[in-house]
Amino acid sequence: MEPEQEQEGILTCANLGGGLGMIAMIVGEIANFAAYAFAPAILVTPLGALSIIFSAVLAHFILKEKLHIFGVLGCVLCVVGSTSIVLHAPQERAIESVKEVWHLATEPGFLVYSGVVLVVVSVLIFRFVPLYGQTHMIVYVGICSLMGSITVMSVKALGIALKLTFSGSNQFIYYQTWLFTIVVFFACLLQINYLNKALDTFNTAVISPVYYVMFTSLTILASMIMFKDWNSQNASQIVTEVCGFITILSGDLSPS
Repeated sequence: MEPEQEQEGILTCANLGGGLGMIAMIVGEIANFAAYAFAPAILVTPLGALSIIFSAVLAHFILKEKLHIFGVLGCVLCVVGSTSIVLHAPQERAIESVKEVWHLATEPGFLVYSGVVLVVVSVLIFRFVPLYGQTHMIVYVGICSLMGSITVMSVKALGIALKLTFSGSNQFIYYQTWLFTIVVFFACLLQINYLNKALDTFNTAVISPVYYVMFTSLTILASMIMFKDWNSQNASQIVTEVCGFITILSGDLSPS
């Protein structure tokens, strides 16, 4: 085979692989979006750690990257923690209208949380980004994580609206559905912007676990405040879930 043909074949394979990867990512995000409509955020969000396991295993077999003992330990911890959370997760509360979600979102507790998030994010953007954005990754990661918790709550509301609409009860006749849609749109744009800045400035291997830990912790806190996930559970179930979450975090932060 001529060198030009070989190079062209390599580029074609690379483009095909990139296209398949993009399709797989889009399908995965759609599935993740749908999951929030059927399960509490306290269950869906931590299970994102399972992607780490699949990535590590596929990298070991396909990319020939060696998975050493700490990587194996991290995968095991993620599996154990995820299993614990799945077995003791709270039941999804029955919601029959997006107005119910709006009522939960406008209760004093979540309004205070949202206000604190917006104030802290504004301070980080206008005060700390110009001064410390290029030297302290926590600035960019903090913005993404704080806004991420609000994004997930809005995504869950929008997911519920879509689920009810597909079931025959149109939720897009209510202005609340469109408000949640607008929040999702702008919050996602803000996150993408600052996450890209973080990845351009700092090591991805460091950004990913720190962002996962902060984002997941704040999302669970927001879900507890807004949907009161733990109100229907006893102390032992709550402690087990917390232990499972800490186990996942330990596995995620294990050196890979």
